[in-house]
Amino acid sequence: MPKQNTYTAFAGETCIASGEVKEVLIAVKSHTDTGQEEPLLVFEDRTGIQIDFNLQGTQEEVLAKLATHPHFAASVPSPEKKAGPGRPNLGVVSREVSLLPRHWEWLGKQPVGASAALRRLVDEARKRDTGTERARQAKEAAGKFMWTMAGNLPDFEEACRALYADEREGLENIIASWPPDIRNHVLRLVDAAEIKSQDTHS
Repeated sequence: MPKQNTYTAFAGETCIASGEVKEVLIAVKSHTDTGQEEPLLVFEDRTGIQIDFNLQGTQEEVLAKLATHPHFAASVPSPEKKAGPGRPNLGVVSREVSLLPRHWEWLGKQPVGASAALRRLVDEARKRDTGTERARQAKEAAGKFMWTMAGNLPDFEEACRALYADEREGLENIIASWPPDIRNHVLRLVDAAEIKSQDTHS
């Protein structure tokens, strides 16, 4: 079973929660309800992107909105539909795919059908997703987080160079004066990139 994505929330320079999205969202909602005025930012750890949430309403209402949130709606199960005879519910999601005529022609010649052929191609591509590629994505996540949270901090450009040059010790020294929670999260993301890179050789 694939690991569930994790998220980290910052109120100003302080990390207030990190973990599964509902857990983080509950903490963010509680923090907002106390009347705190620091800017609240939530990041997806896997990609480093910032995600906005509608915090209007009760905690239950805020969590319920995940079902229609553009970033999460695809992962929310749709109401079950009656399957054909002998066919289990596979959790298949229908979406539009745009291809060139030659692609459709090739798919049309596949004995398993277009949908099955596409699923097979995607599965094969996922198997080729090596630890090196995952490490690159983790490093980019660290870079995106730094750009948002540390762009105005001292030695930001030097820190970016150290990050992309895989100079972890140098990066740690450069960002030593940064706010502790920001510094620690950057290093946590960098460590994740190193772990994924090592997976390639294990």
